[in-house]
Amino acid sequence: MTVSLLGATEIRRLAAELDVTPTKKLGQNFVVDANTVRKIVQAASVRPGERVVEIGPGLGSLTLAILETGAAVTAVEIDHRLAARLPQTAAEHGVPDGALTVVDADAMRVTELPGEPTVLVANLPYNVSVPVLLHFLETFPALERGVVMVQAEVAERLAAKPGSKIYGAPSVKAAWYGPWRLTGNVSRQVFWPVPNVDSLLVGFHRDADPRGDEIERRRTFEIVDAAFNQRRKMLRQALSGVFGGSAAASEALEAAGVAPTARGEDLTVDDYHRIARVAPVAA
Repeated sequence: MTVSLLGATEIRRLAAELDVTPTKKLGQNFVVDANTVRKIVQAASVRPGERVVEIGPGLGSLTLAILETGAAVTAVEIDHRLAARLPQTAAEHGVPDGALTVVDADAMRVTELPGEPTVLVANLPYNVSVPVLLHFLETFPALERGVVMVQAEVAERLAAKPGSKIYGAPSVKAAWYGPWRLTGNVSRQVFWPVPNVDSLLVGFHRDADPRGDEIERRRTFEIVDAAFNQRRKMLRQALSGVFGGSAAASEALEAAGVAPTARGEDLTVDDYHRIARVAPVAA
């Protein structure tokens, strides 16, 4: 059975049928170009038989492109109307029974996923992309890799390296789970409505060995937040609130092999992890 993809005309018809108007509140911009959704799936190297989780499937254009490969999809959709219509759309486009599972829920509140997906593929709403990504990486350790389409600025920040002006807390927290890379550009013209920002594809591969346990992750992230909340200050000052003074912060930094005069943007995720391990803070 061959899966057919959605075209721009059908997407608008579906939206009208469901009385769905893309909203800025939910960050909705529907992709109306078949080549683009195939490009995303190709970038994620989706293979037949894999289980993929898609966040925010909307009307189903990317969903169908994933299913076209022979993979199964668990789709998490916050809009009840879209969640209810997606199985029908899939059936109308040749998707076999059992290949699609729809979870009608807020992605930020999901703690279980049917089928234990190993791949994440999504066109993420601009306004919640980083929190959603970090939530899924934290909550679902079975996710081995993924590619998401996000606002260009967000993608660049996720893939940023130490020393860059755009390197920040999201960069470090994402790197906790593994390396990130930019994987492609996306034209504004493939969206409906056309957004006023550019989009990029960014992908990740989870490290085979976890960097640390949950307590260490929380400690590390607390230190990361403190460092970047005052990113212009030296770490001995930026972390003084965490460690009870600049002297104690300097001692912890030196024990971790980090210069107290360094700034947050100079450190790798491993540097932050070492600081958390030598001077644990309350979780």
